Amino acid sequence: MFLNRRNLVVQALTLSVLGAAGLAQAADWPTRPIRLVVPFSAGGANDLMARSAAEGASKILGQPVVIDNRPGAGGTVGADIVAKAQPDGYTLLVSAAGVISNSMIKKTMPFKDDALQPVVMIGLAPSVIVVPKNAPYNNLRDFVEASKKGAGFNFATAGTGSTPHFVAEMLNVKYGAKLQPVPYKSGSESTTAVLGGQVEGTSEASIIALPHIIHEGKFKPLATTWTQRISAYPQLSTAVEQGFADLQIAHWAGIHAPKGTPPAILDKLAAAVDKAMKEPATVEKLKGLGIEPVGGTRAEFVKFSDAERKRLGEIVKAAQMQEK
Repeated sequence: MFLNRRNLVVQALTLSVLGAAGLAQAADWPTRPIRLVVPFSAGGANDLMARSAAEGASKILGQPVVIDNRPGAGGTVGADIVAKAQPDGYTLLVSAAGVISNSMIKKTMPFKDDALQPVVMIGLAPSVIVVPKNAPYNNLRDFVEASKKGAGFNFATAGTGSTPHFVAEMLNVKYGAKLQPVPYKSGSESTTAVLGGQVEGTSEASIIALPHIIHEGKFKPLATTWTQRISAYPQLSTAVEQGFADLQIAHWAGIHAPKGTPPAILDKLAAAVDKAMKEPATVEKLKGLGIEPVGGTRAEFVKFSDAERKRLGEIVKAAQMQEK
């Protein structure tokens, strides 16, 4: 009995010391540059959101926030770097949906899901379902109904597990569409496939799709797949408004940290990004590009991540999206 009590006292003292050390570390953090690993190439929605967050958070935290682009394997290469980094708040991941869905789809993963923990949402680029400008469909329902005839439609994606892939499978599973996902290496390649007539349609981030719609008139937009209309193009209705209540998905960017990073550091980082995403100049810049800044608290991002894991997991299973 005495030994058990002694062990409990030792454990309590140990936890108290570790907690105090963590608070002290958080109070000083950051004392040197912070590295944000972007698991995609420069210029895409994830990268642009990362750079806006980095610029704003750097001013608030008083240290440089450096972008490190590490593309590959649907975001897994960059995520693996962060998952195996020291949990000290100086190496962080600019996450996307793949940080949730990759382990559901890929046969093998270099790290476990719990190796990365959600910190804060940065923003999102609503997805836009587009077809060639001369296509006979004027809305998403026309497109879905037409796909049910004959052999169906080819639908370009940016690869297995990408947001366009989920859009196609959501329409197949939930609404009986007959869309065959055709994987390309990137969103730019899949949009080129639509413009060239190799496929009947695709779904791409607003930041990529809108220039082809607004400035060039090369695409006909059918719907946006987020819960609200795009600030930069409010005349386009959402899929929800058109009767597709379960078609809610966007190209989002957040920040994940290695497991074991002190909570006080995570809270400090989340607060900085949230403040940065509410700066009027940042809001105006991002919304002009078709990106919706979000920010928020760590708890809100954890809740969002858990809900997405459950929702996307059901689609993966129903559509048999797992790699063979």
